[in-house]
Amino acid sequence: MTASPPVAGLLLAAGAGRRFGGPKALVRIHGEPLVLRALRTLTAAGCEPVRVVVGASADEVRALLPDPAQAVTAEDWATGMGASLRAGLAALEATDRSAALVHLVDLPWVGSDILARVAARATSETVARAAYDGVPGHPVLLGRRWWGEVTNSAQGDRGARDWLATRADLTLIECGDLGSGRDVDRPGDLAGPA
Repeated sequence: MTASPPVAGLLLAAGAGRRFGGPKALVRIHGEPLVLRALRTLTAAGCEPVRVVVGASADEVRALLPDPAQAVTAEDWATGMGASLRAGLAALEATDRSAALVHLVDLPWVGSDILARVAARATSETVARAAYDGVPGHPVLLGRRWWGEVTNSAQGDRGARDWLATRADLTLIECGDLGSGRDVDRPGDLAGPA
């Protein structure tokens, strides 16, 4: 039996961070930019390749990456997360990966153990996401079969949320024992989970 190809990682890091006061990809926790923290987490979870979708301050974010070729520019990033998801999935089409693990740059306390638990469910048919005490969260695992549908439905700032809401086959993978899934919306959130 041959092993399936690794899961691709897709890091959405294009936003302007309006509520935060600037692009969250550039924000530092313990001296490390959030974009590098999230990239390191995806890599530690076994995702390969990893693509980082950039938009706001794209040149600055790209310059932080160990390999600038990992960056994918969402030209229409200002229209919302849907643009980032479309650009990222399009960039992964050329790979042989059976699934993409979609992670957000503003989740610094979602560790590689959470990402690996979700990624372990990968098949080309998978529709899954992490849950924290039963509440759906990130990351989201999208089997390759669905990339076209997700791309066609991803609009505005909702990303794949509306598409996922229609899926009877969505699997929630409980991760509340590993973390809270809390995001960073405002500078005060950088203190960490309560």
